[in-house]
Amino acid sequence: MNVIKVENLGKRYLIGHDKKADGAFRYNSIRDSIYHSMRGVFQKIRHPLSPNKENITLEEFWALQDINFEINQGDKVGIIGPNGAGKTTLLKLLSRITHPTTGSIKIKGRIASLLEVGTGFHQELSGRENIYLNGAILGMRRLEIRKKFDEIVAFAEVEKFLDTPVKRYSSGMYVRLAFAVAAHLEPEILIVDEVLAVGDAAFQKKSLGKMEDVSKEGRTVIFVSHNMLAMSKLCENAILLNKGRIQKQDRVNLVIDEYFSKLYRTIESENFTIDNFRREPNEQKEIKFVDITINNKPHASIDIGNNIDIHFKINSMINLQHVNITIQILNNLGEIVTTILSMDSENSFNISKGINSIQCSIEQIGLYLMPGKYYITAGINKVIGSKACDVIVNYPAFEINNTGLNSLSIRHDRPGVFYHKKINWNKRD
Repeated sequence: MNVIKVENLGKRYLIGHDKKADGAFRYNSIRDSIYHSMRGVFQKIRHPLSPNKENITLEEFWALQDINFEINQGDKVGIIGPNGAGKTTLLKLLSRITHPTTGSIKIKGRIASLLEVGTGFHQELSGRENIYLNGAILGMRRLEIRKKFDEIVAFAEVEKFLDTPVKRYSSGMYVRLAFAVAAHLEPEILIVDEVLAVGDAAFQKKSLGKMEDVSKEGRTVIFVSHNMLAMSKLCENAILLNKGRIQKQDRVNLVIDEYFSKLYRTIESENFTIDNFRREPNEQKEIKFVDITINNKPHASIDIGNNIDIHFKINSMINLQHVNITIQILNNLGEIVTTILSMDSENSFNISKGINSIQCSIEQIGLYLMPGKYYITAGINKVIGSKACDVIVNYPAFEINNTGLNSLSIRHDRPGVFYHKKINWNKRD
């Protein structure tokens, strides 16, 4: 029995902007919009017959178009896609936070949503009061909430702050309590966005375990995350969104493969730059990555056992000393295979103003990476222990191919991350 049925769903927004003197569009902030609106009112009062000189233009933007899918009771479904694909818009429509422009959504059952820090709680109320408020919103009676109350508090680990207004909670405390409420008050459908990334590793593991328990009880889970390892462990099926449309619906591992294959196709396109990939926001702009190549290519296919040379071009606005680089190599499920820090090799770099080149050479000796696709997340720090100035996330760096496997006498489909180059077996009597 399906509990969610989406047909021909579309969501359109109108974006206001005006033209500059050269005819290009200048996009307005909220402050600009308020200013222009008030200015237009006063202009009409003073000159009621004058035309509108602000030249405001409204542009249609379709965040979602032609979305069709069904989710059955007890399904665990992942929503995957790059930033701006429409994932959060879709969840807001499913949660009835906003209304569709076209199409329909049919839902059977109560929904509990955890979309972003700050959603669903009243800032002036205490944690205790918000538990009861959220339960009431879900249609639960006070007695039902009271039965779950101790379990919610224990899971969230906020007992000391239960009677403190939630506006004074840290983001981690807030998310722990919000997730505990959403997961324990027995909704038929639980929707969880990337917000769990705010919590620490232990809480994320506990939350994934709770979502598995929820699904085993026959309830439905919809999960959005950039953590493909968590996605593959929790979800059975997935939907891949890109530019507001569904690109693929299938078993979760097949959808994850398609998602990463698209990243590889992007890097092979003619207009590729590293700015196409997700960067962590940072206010420090003195130094940034401007190019990454692997074995002298934007993306390399490397024979098993061969060296991996990662070459960074870095642009600095100032002269800097003791700059450090951190590299994480990840597999196609988002698992961190290894972390490399330049300071581990007693290397830090003096960076000159302008473009600088730094290369990291990785020799595969003793342990070979198994065939498959690999990604890197790279960060650069001005001072050891300081917050990174720039971070490139999940850059599709290289693929270890099957060439040479026969000579090594190994199967390429064996589980694991590394192949041990030399292992001695001996029978001992």
